[in-house]
Amino acid sequence: MRFFILLALFAGFLWAAPNSAEIDSLKSQIATLDKKLASSNNIWLKKYANFETYSQIYAEIQNIQKELKHLKNLKSPDDLKISTLTHRLETLQRQQELFEEYRSNPFKELIEKPQIENFPDVTNPIAIIGGISFIKSLENQQLILKRNQNALENVLKDLDKKYSLLTSLYALQNSKENAQAIYQTQSKKLELQSAQNILKTTLDVYDKDSDEAIQKISTQIKNQIFKLIYIGLAVFISIAFALGLKVFVRRYIHDNERAYTASKIINFFNISIIVLILLFAYLENVTYLVAVLGFASAGLAIAMKDLFMSVLGWLAIIIGGSVHVGDRIRVAKEGNVYVGDVLDISMLRITMYEDVTLTTYQENRRAGRIVFIPNNYIFTTMISNYTHGGMKTVWDGIDFTITFDSNYKKALQIASDAATKYSKGYTEITRKQLNKMRDKYSLRNNNVEPKTFSMIENNGIKISVWYQTNAYATLTLRSTISTEIIENILKEPDIFIAYATTKLVKDGTDGFGNKPAKSQAPLNIDD
Repeated sequence: MRFFILLALFAGFLWAAPNSAEIDSLKSQIATLDKKLASSNNIWLKKYANFETYSQIYAEIQNIQKELKHLKNLKSPDDLKISTLTHRLETLQRQQELFEEYRSNPFKELIEKPQIENFPDVTNPIAIIGGISFIKSLENQQLILKRNQNALENVLKDLDKKYSLLTSLYALQNSKENAQAIYQTQSKKLELQSAQNILKTTLDVYDKDSDEAIQKISTQIKNQIFKLIYIGLAVFISIAFALGLKVFVRRYIHDNERAYTASKIINFFNISIIVLILLFAYLENVTYLVAVLGFASAGLAIAMKDLFMSVLGWLAIIIGGSVHVGDRIRVAKEGNVYVGDVLDISMLRITMYEDVTLTTYQENRRAGRIVFIPNNYIFTTMISNYTHGGMKTVWDGIDFTITFDSNYKKALQIASDAATKYSKGYTEITRKQLNKMRDKYSLRNNNVEPKTFSMIENNGIKISVWYQTNAYATLTLRSTISTEIIENILKEPDIFIAYATTKLVKDGTDGFGNKPAKSQAPLNIDD
């Protein structure tokens, strides 16, 4: 009897040894597979993990609520335990809110069919870019769905393998832990298989819809490309013809001005033809007329910038009335200043005669030139009009300096009297002209009487007198008033013109008010 017992124990030991090795091997394979699934960063497993978390939180909330209900119904409830469970319940409920989207359909974002919206209508070359971008977006969405499908298939393969290993392990080691693992794996497989079936249908439907949309847009793009080629060919012929005409003009017209004008005219008609080609090509869709006009404007701005801006400036001058033939204007450009009378205003330029003015006297030292001013300068350069709106007069001023010990009040009176005497007629004319301009402009200060000012300078008291004068003959009146002022000042014993001198004071005073007698002359030594 003892022999049979030993024999049975020995046989059991021999049978258990290979089973133990096989169990360890299965557990090792399952652990490796779990590690692979955990490190795969698979979106499906993440979504399902969130779903499991929500389920666990929900189950725990239900248990706590039952326990709280039971504790509160007791005759002597445990307040501390109730408080702890209540706090735990509130925490779980906040967590539940975070995972609320995984409550019923954790894979909704991955299996839902994307909507094809903002379907473009390719009816012009600009829309081709939008059409190509839309096709790429559809293809990218298809790629995302297929990528999700492949990821789901890989996960299901690993889960099938894990389920098979767990089943084999359960056959060798019938434990509650293995049974629970089999149940969890099978539940996960069922959820993912259900999502796989829905995703397959979604992908099939979306592929058909997107392929149809891509085919439609591709056809529209192809038509627009051919249309653009035809238009480009027509534009090329127009440009080639214009270049041929320009070569003919340069060869047979030797006058540079006439050749330039002819070249600009050719450019104008060439651009006009191109604009008409574009209009007739895309006018069928009025919505994009603005785009066509934008093309035309860009072509004009590039090919005929100077001419186009000059013509536009001519329109601004004619319609706005800022400059008229006969006006006296001042133009400053890159440090050069020209003042003269407008002789002509053409579509391309203003022709001006440079007169003898204070500007030519002080800066240019020459006059009598004919100055051509492109009309586009009206937008980019400061142009001053001395005679705008019927005005025929301007303010002009004369400055001179007297010594500190001079009778400055008498000097101011002399300057004011001289200016009033010779500018009286211009003052009245200016007053009448300003009254007429009140209907068009807001003129608040209507004082046009001569103005005199005295300013303290380093070398004396500067006297400045301002008066109205003829806009076309400022130098004449300026010379007359200057002569009158200097003659009257020389007659006064208590007014001295200040200039660069050195004064020696012999009696030790500070030089203030030590005016010499009439028989004496001030001792001046030039620097």
